[in-house]
Amino acid sequence: MKRFLVRTRRHPSAILLIVQILGILLAPFIEESRYSHAIVNIFGIFVLILTTRMVRRTPGLTGVSLLIGAPAVVLLILQMTLDMPHLLPWSSALEAIFYFYAAGSLIAYMMADYRTTSDELFAAAATFTLFAWAFTHLFVLVQSLQPHAFSTDPGSVARTWSELNHLSFALLSSTGMGNVVAVSAHARAIASVEMMTGVLYLATVVARLIGFTIMPRK
Repeated sequence: MKRFLVRTRRHPSAILLIVQILGILLAPFIEESRYSHAIVNIFGIFVLILTTRMVRRTPGLTGVSLLIGAPAVVLLILQMTLDMPHLLPWSSALEAIFYFYAAGSLIAYMMADYRTTSDELFAAAATFTLFAWAFTHLFVLVQSLQPHAFSTDPGSVARTWSELNHLSFALLSSTGMGNVVAVSAHARAIASVEMMTGVLYLATVVARLIGFTIMPRK
């Protein structure tokens, strides 16, 4: 157990990545639950706290992450306890800003030197997931303001978080959009920005890390 705790301190990015992947895998099961909204909010609060701790190990400012994350946590708690769905756009916007800031902090951490550590490799994957989650919350924001932003059927229900998250990963990795398509002009604009973000991230940050990994040490 002690050895495991030491490794988690040595590779905090890996812990963040594991939690994010678990959230992606558990989302379809959670959404079918009667208390799905409450469970999703609780998990969102946990990820926000964990990400804040991660930012403390990067050049990012913890105070800024707390300034963004604390109001988001308060809004999530209000939605969970007082049934206030009209707060969803606000909490989604704050969460998107928070994850973008966390992703930027991790990029600064990875670009700070000219070598690649094992934790930086985990950070590269965690940053990709943070970008995907940030754009997912932007999609949730757009859908809450434009109910049919991701569907052409007027009688269709709103897309679930896991569906929008799948769309986000597909766009960020440029592998296709599946059966969920951005329909409204605002949704398409965000989708276009996400595709550009994914290409630039892979071509600059990830390529740089891989280059330092295979480059002979002097």
